[in-house]
Amino acid sequence: MGQLPLDLGFRPALGRADFLIAPCNQAAVAWLDRWPNWPATALALSGPAGSGKTHLGEVWRARSGAVAIDHAALTPASVPTLLGAAKAAFVDDAERADEEALLHLHNFLGERQGHLLVASRQPPARWRIALADLRSRLIAAPMVAVEGPDDSLIGALLVKLFADRQLAVAEEVIAYLAIQLDRSFEAARETVAALDRASLAHNRAITVPLARTVLGDLRSRDPG
Repeated sequence: MGQLPLDLGFRPALGRADFLIAPCNQAAVAWLDRWPNWPATALALSGPAGSGKTHLGEVWRARSGAVAIDHAALTPASVPTLLGAAKAAFVDDAERADEEALLHLHNFLGERQGHLLVASRQPPARWRIALADLRSRLIAAPMVAVEGPDDSLIGALLVKLFADRQLAVAEEVIAYLAIQLDRSFEAARETVAALDRASLAHNRAITVPLARTVLGDLRSRDPG
């Protein structure tokens, strides 16, 4: 009988040493390394889901002493409390934040000669921003994109994703997946999670045959 896979969650490693630098993200890393010598109050970081924006934000937060602010908790009235005495803030999924609150946060940090890092899937120029003052500030801010993983990154990314789940996987499995997977962070994350579940459910080691089966199942569910 197979074992029931329990989603107990896992904590990804988000330190600077755990971030995988490759051509697709070098520009973003360089911009964060330039802090505090940014030419504007804000810096906009964009990229697809799972591309490492949150990881980069956490690395910058640890270095700058910034506070991480949940976009859902950000309201005009909550800005002073959420920011406290900090002179830097990181807002992930910033395109989903309340516009007036995000403007207040930007202005607070500008008055303190501080900095705001906003991360989103699309650059601010593609957001639907109704508030003209917020739009002008974000459009004027430097913007850097994190691209999808290239061949030099996909294998290292798979190793990290398995390691985050404390899974030891043979090199032949990594090599097989690196060839088979679409070049996207989301595909890598989904596949590693599915292999973790399948390994636990069937009490099997993660091998190339299991990877082949799991990939087949994932592709059969994909309407595209």
